Amino acid sequence: MKFRQLGRSGLQVSEIAYGNWLTHGSQIKDDQAVQCVYAALDAGITTFDTADVYAGTAAEAVLGKALKGQRRESIVISTKVFFPTGPGPNDGGLSRKHITEAISGSLSRLGTDYVDLYQAHRFDDRTPLEETLKTFDDLVRQGKVLYIGVSEWTADQIGRAMTLADELVLDRFVSNQPQYSMLWRVIEKEVVPLCEREGLSQIVWSPLAQGILTGKYRPGHPPPTGSRATDETGSHWVKTFLRDEVLERAQQLTPIAQELGLTQAQLAVAWTLQNPNVAAAIVGASRPEQIRESAKAAGVSIDPALMRRIDTVLAPVVERDPAKVDSAK
Repeated sequence: MKFRQLGRSGLQVSEIAYGNWLTHGSQIKDDQAVQCVYAALDAGITTFDTADVYAGTAAEAVLGKALKGQRRESIVISTKVFFPTGPGPNDGGLSRKHITEAISGSLSRLGTDYVDLYQAHRFDDRTPLEETLKTFDDLVRQGKVLYIGVSEWTADQIGRAMTLADELVLDRFVSNQPQYSMLWRVIEKEVVPLCEREGLSQIVWSPLAQGILTGKYRPGHPPPTGSRATDETGSHWVKTFLRDEVLERAQQLTPIAQELGLTQAQLAVAWTLQNPNVAAAIVGASRPEQIRESAKAAGVSIDPALMRRIDTVLAPVVERDPAKVDSAK
């Protein structure tokens, strides 16, 4: 496993991070989830990503159970706050009340005294940004959170937060967690340049474009039985890419992967890591062998000529519109 520095902080994260968005507490049984976490640890993965909203808070609890007994100093745990975790008007967002209550719940479920990285899961236009930043800063000073970041914020939102943090002498964000893959490059025009200037790294999710870049979805054929496209909880996201024109292009990546001695999935993950602003790529798994295979994408160097070939193959179906960065209205 290789490691990269997270933004301008001193924190080192594994190039491959293990995430449990659609798996723990929902798609797979707890004992299977624990085995996947053990496989990740065996592969040298030290960075684990979750969120309080995943599986209605169950995902955090499962991850906490799986990591119990591990040397705390050896792992990096990140979680998120924003989306509602209850029925009340204060059960979501980035208010002082919700953040303060949410971190207590997350720490309890994860079985830890602190999280290494706490992320604002989306931007909250109903709460003053100053209130959110001051609350995050308080959590850092209290030792409940070591570093702070955001997820799916626009360049403008991140820029405003960094300026305000400097003005108020508050702790600064060190990371952003956006969707990023060969097919979804909406962060490249505005978010990445802004983050490079301000000292944030990307921890990217869905590097496989919801499985499309594995090559298992074939044009003119129904989705494989048991795949995400046939799962009620995951099909919404994969349908963004589930078009024959996209699937045909994805199939053309096979010879490129073979030249590198990689599977198509490994190629897709390794591709995101060629971007120097990306610190880690988050991968999920429902079986231990999946995480072991994904881990092999760490440390892979793709020749610029092959990167250009990938661009040529996918150019007609790549989404690049920066307006599509998810700001969760």
